[in-house]
Amino acid sequence: MTDSPAPQIDTDAAPQEVVEQAHPWAELAPEHLSLLRLAALPTDRHTGARPLRFIQLGKVERLGKQHSLLRLTLQLPGQRVRKEQNILEVWADHAQRMIRFGPESGLTIEPENRGLGRFLLAQGIDWARQHFAHYQVENTPLPSKDAFSEEARSRRDHCLQAQGFVVEYLDPLRIKAQCGAARVSSLHGDWQAEKVQIIELLDAASMLQQADQNLREQDVKIRKLETRIDVFKRDDTGLRFTITCLVAFSVFQAGLLIWIATH
Repeated sequence: MTDSPAPQIDTDAAPQEVVEQAHPWAELAPEHLSLLRLAALPTDRHTGARPLRFIQLGKVERLGKQHSLLRLTLQLPGQRVRKEQNILEVWADHAQRMIRFGPESGLTIEPENRGLGRFLLAQGIDWARQHFAHYQVENTPLPSKDAFSEEARSRRDHCLQAQGFVVEYLDPLRIKAQCGAARVSSLHGDWQAEKVQIIELLDAASMLQQADQNLREQDVKIRKLETRIDVFKRDDTGLRFTITCLVAFSVFQAGLLIWIATH
């Protein structure tokens, strides 16, 4: 009995599937946490009320031989956002000497119109300038959903241009756009500090202590006011009783005078 030859597989004809593996740093969790204070601002006709808020800033960074990464995340107390929201990534490719700002889906911030977009960009730019000021900045496509109106497009472009990015439109309708810069050193690492403020640990503790002291002072004032109200209530009750007695006595005297006059 002869062995039949094994069937040969045409490797050239077989489809070559390339499995793109995720980067080991793709799911890094924040390692350093800070407190951000969002100043109270006038009500906006599009985004609504903008009260005083406190949110958490998460930061993680890695410096490697091939790549380096800075990831910033914003966490809102009592509020959930989508996975791609409130995150900024800055990737450095050392082989190409290139800096890329992400994520690929675009920078989406919640709450809107509070200065957080410029703040995150400023933090990322400051980190890149410290380590890779001579690197080039890769052109980043801008999502078309950010340009649904002229006002939204103008606000987005102003935010990017204020940080030193160059915004370039790729179509006459000004829908497809990208931003970039010649060098990291040409970007600006400032933001609107009157809108977003980083609160250090001791400052946060001092704020809590001051708030607790204010609550105690308000509690003392409320107790004093309640005591005065109780006194006024007792005085009011006594005056009502006196007035009732006077009215009854006056009615009695009037009746007595009428009786004397008729008899």
